[in-house]
Amino acid sequence: MARIVVITHEYDSFLRPRRFWQRPAGNYLLFGVLQALSRRGHRCRVAAGLHPPPADAAILHVDSTHIAAPYLALAARYPVTLNFGTADISKRRVSGALLTRNATWPGPVIVKTDLNHMGQPEAAHNAVARGRGHNPPHATAPPPAAYPVLASIAEVAAPIWDNPALVVERFIPEPDPQGHALRTWVFLGNRERCSRHVAADPMVKATNSIARTAVPVPDALRAERARLGFDYGKFDFVLENGVPVLLDANRTPGHPPSTGPTARTNAETLADGLENLLRTRC
Repeated sequence: MARIVVITHEYDSFLRPRRFWQRPAGNYLLFGVLQALSRRGHRCRVAAGLHPPPADAAILHVDSTHIAAPYLALAARYPVTLNFGTADISKRRVSGALLTRNATWPGPVIVKTDLNHMGQPEAAHNAVARGRGHNPPHATAPPPAAYPVLASIAEVAAPIWDNPALVVERFIPEPDPQGHALRTWVFLGNRERCSRHVAADPMVKATNSIARTAVPVPDALRAERARLGFDYGKFDFVLENGVPVLLDANRTPGHPPSTGPTARTNAETLADGLENLLRTRC
């Protein structure tokens, strides 16, 4: 059986207790996967910061858009590593829907932070650091901001274009008879699931979806996964006139707490993917 260490940021706040996979799964998808691996006899640990223990495999699970070089350098300590190629998941690196100031896009647009998830992970790290009397690790990160949808690119004010912390995208939820759709692809190694979520609200999320169906993964998304260096994660995308457009790539996907049979089956499937990686990379 393998020793697996999950490397997280010094200020990631979900690390206690260390043997968290013995509890019901928390708000990170990886919780359930580690539960499954633990049931199979693997020894799993979570390490906060830059001094993780020896292990047979290391999973980089730093919850921030950019990963600092000292965390990436930890890869040299481990024979098998996952996600150490995902140093940058900013919108400018990931998004296939970006617009420039002089674009001629005729439809609605959405203004987002270049940081992932509205910049909330960086704000959380800074808050924890200040609470401990430390300097914030993301001192230049702007405060979290919501994503406004504008009727046209003409409504985007000049300060938005001039702000490197913001990006402008085509607002392109998939049309559906019941409203709008968004596709999510979750994967670990060679195990995956891909779903099309439908909601009445054009800002489609798993939490407000009214229907979900399994759909295939486009080859173009697999190419994006390789480009971005992902072994494990979740991609959000849509089909625009039949062409897949990646909107978000997340190395630390979340999941509502659940101990139901579907959640357990999904976690077991992803655990199979990690075991396959161990077999092929060792």
